[in-house]
Amino acid sequence: MRAASTLVLTLCACSLVAGQQPRSNALSEADLAALRSLQAAALQSNYAYERLAHLADSIGPRLAGSPQNAAAVQYVASELRKLGLEVQLQPVQVPHWERGEERAELVAFPGRAGETIQHLVVTTLGDSVATPPEGITAEVVAVRSFDELESLGRDRVAGKIVVFNQPFDQRLAEAGHAGEAYGQSVAYRSGGAVAAARLGAVASLVRSVGGAEYRLQHTGGTSYADGVPRIPAGALAAEDAALVERLSKRGPVRLRLVLTPRTLPDATDHNVIGDLTGSERPDEVVIVSGHLDSWDLGTGAIDDASGVAVAMEVANLVKQAGLRPRRTIRVVAWAAEEPGLLGSRRYVKEFASKLRQHAGAIEMDLGAAHPIGIEIGGAPSIAQVLAPVAAILRGSGAGVLRTGELAGSDIIALGIDGVPTFAPLQDTRRYFDYHHTPADTLDKVDPEELRENAAVIAVLAYALANLPEMLPHTPRPRPAWLE
Repeated sequence: MRAASTLVLTLCACSLVAGQQPRSNALSEADLAALRSLQAAALQSNYAYERLAHLADSIGPRLAGSPQNAAAVQYVASELRKLGLEVQLQPVQVPHWERGEERAELVAFPGRAGETIQHLVVTTLGDSVATPPEGITAEVVAVRSFDELESLGRDRVAGKIVVFNQPFDQRLAEAGHAGEAYGQSVAYRSGGAVAAARLGAVASLVRSVGGAEYRLQHTGGTSYADGVPRIPAGALAAEDAALVERLSKRGPVRLRLVLTPRTLPDATDHNVIGDLTGSERPDEVVIVSGHLDSWDLGTGAIDDASGVAVAMEVANLVKQAGLRPRRTIRVVAWAAEEPGLLGSRRYVKEFASKLRQHAGAIEMDLGAAHPIGIEIGGAPSIAQVLAPVAAILRGSGAGVLRTGELAGSDIIALGIDGVPTFAPLQDTRRYFDYHHTPADTLDKVDPEELRENAAVIAVLAYALANLPEMLPHTPRPRPAWLE
């Protein structure tokens, strides 16, 4: 039995629906037979893994605005054209930030033996400003929370380097709530620099977000605020953040920090959009997607070349089977997810008048571990409509339907405008050990589990493309960041 099977128990308390499909929106027996054939073909295909291997191993890290990301755009576009899809490249303006030198070391601390220097594993957070070339040397303030930092006051923080040692809740992750555990810790990565700068700190370091061991650093974006000084921001390996905290409890600790990133002029990236045109309702669209950009420490295999490769696989499977979906199946490799969902936001703006014709949007962006079902972002009735689809997927252990607010990452922007959103429900207990770290590499992807995800998404996409009627749209209040 797969390890992910234990996760099902935690999902049983969620809104699972196994009722009968309304007759008015029922798939035909021919459609259901097609879904079963797609599932079988997906579980035997190596197409997705081969494309994933090229993206991760041959192209490598795909930082937004980088030449490697541009090469990935051309590769995906070329492969989709080979499948016979109608391909367009949608321009997206993106920030172009480059990582420079990264070095952190403890140069004074309680009980120091002779001239011992403790070298720390550090990485710069995305969009961070640089230290001076010679670095910053200052006393450390180690805290566990924003409240603890505030309690110290400006007199005890000004001129110092703040280290946020907020541990990742691995127990919560192991219980099947890895996303919640990540959300608790990531607040310090995104907001730590602003909180520290407001009290006069000269730099901010956070404990790497995730369950990674073996002194792996974990990057990701940081944020700045108008009217608040921009200070250098980085992440320490979990072990090193803990070391700094232990030493700080014994007495003053001084740290030398060198971070030399560069912010270059904005670059033009692209959403890759490939259409498998529908036979009866070509103007109605089902999106299958992943984001093409990655952080640059690893090769972005799980985050999110695997999602892009699976989306491409859907088109390949449908074409190989000789099927013609009634609606258009649109494969999208999103641009610039990591800097702030820039590609999907651009898509929503350009296609705003056509979003009512989007029958659904699917994205895989939580790795490629064994899927146990489908996450649904939309009306509760959608799960009832998809009950026959779940019955087919149940044979491979992926028959759970869970209804929530929104699914995916890039497709959140579409979901806010009412488009039903979907993502595979996966075992994410180890996902945050690897993502945004140097360990995000091809070997972390099990080819069999990648095929299982492709089966789920191919079956779901073809079902959405062939339902007699579109699923209900459920618009949400439009947040300011989407404007």
